[in-house]
Amino acid sequence: MASIRKLARLASIAEQFGYDYAGVRQGGGPQGNGLVMLLMPDPSPRARTQAARTWTHYPNAAAGGPLPPLQEGTVHLLRARIGLDLAARYSEKQLIALAGFGFTVAAVVLGIQLGAGIDSWVVAGTTWVALIALVPVLLRVNRRYRARCTAILEAVGYRHVRNQHGGSKLVPPVSNADMATEGSNQASQAMRHTAPPT
Repeated sequence: MASIRKLARLASIAEQFGYDYAGVRQGGGPQGNGLVMLLMPDPSPRARTQAARTWTHYPNAAAGGPLPPLQEGTVHLLRARIGLDLAARYSEKQLIALAGFGFTVAAVVLGIQLGAGIDSWVVAGTTWVALIALVPVLLRVNRRYRARCTAILEAVGYRHVRNQHGGSKLVPPVSNADMATEGSNQASQAMRHTAPPT
């Protein structure tokens, strides 16, 4: 299964060819437990310029040729983005429900494997209690991990934006050049729509 670091390295190289990381989910691979990363073409002028420059220097990259060197700063940020997306897939209520269900199934299976005696179920019950006691610890670890990833991204200008479901998502900063180009494009479109016929 691909690790977060491997996905971040792949996304970092893809960014140099004009693509942008757009999310990650679990469900890939033959057993369905792998990670699937979504990359989308980045239409921004900065990305298009970067892609043209990269293809000029690495024209055979798509055919197995040399690839551009990794940018460790970008990899670090992408690791934080991917880690945050994975850690935020479920709410805490959902995590508690999933952990409770999983630990209960594990305890029942353990009891069956140990045998039908009362001692087997005592061991299974004790194991279940111990596992359930770990849930608050796991939630605390998840919160700290999400906070650390969020701090890394906010430090370089990522900002919180509300989505259609009422949740919050961190989006990358927009460069001044991209903002200026986008504003120019919008102004041109507005002038075309409002210009009187000749």
